[in-house]
Amino acid sequence: MHPGIYEPEKDSYLLSETIKEFLKNRNKRIKILDMGSGSGIQAKTCKELGFESITTADINPEAISYLKKQGFKSIKSDLFSKINKQMFDLIIFNPPYLPEDDLEPDDSKIATTAGNQGYELIVNFLKQAKFFLNKEGIILLLFSSLSKPEIIKKQAKKLGYSLILLKKEKLFFEELYVYQLKL
Repeated sequence: MHPGIYEPEKDSYLLSETIKEFLKNRNKRIKILDMGSGSGIQAKTCKELGFESITTADINPEAISYLKKQGFKSIKSDLFSKINKQMFDLIIFNPPYLPEDDLEPDDSKIATTAGNQGYELIVNFLKQAKFFLNKEGIILLLFSSLSKPEIIKKQAKKLGYSLILLKKEKLFFEELYVYQLKL
């Protein structure tokens, strides 16, 4: 694909599958934000399903350039820092979700590491996302058994979200989860 952009892996495909099921029979006019879009696999999934109001956001300038070339409205943003007062019906996030690993090269950490424990970035996202969700807005969030899921779920509830597990997949050394969150 493109150097410096997170290549779709099992997590990306699991979330894409979930999106296909979730968006079936939904109003095509909903406003969608694909946070941490990377290669744009989730935004492309939405577009293929006939959704048009899709914004992509990523901290990586290479990803933004790539996404713009794919025809997406793309914003270079560290989480919601540059998403100015926009409200969304659906926010999709396949975040970096692994604990920090000193052996991992610095240039790939941005795509994989969510903080020392593997959940800090996700909790930070949830704190900010609530200000960008429409009244009936929904978040589709993927994370791993390596991300301290109990802490993520506890923090989400503390922030006022209800959570529903939509999908999970057991891999060799971890389990992946896709949750629906609503305020």
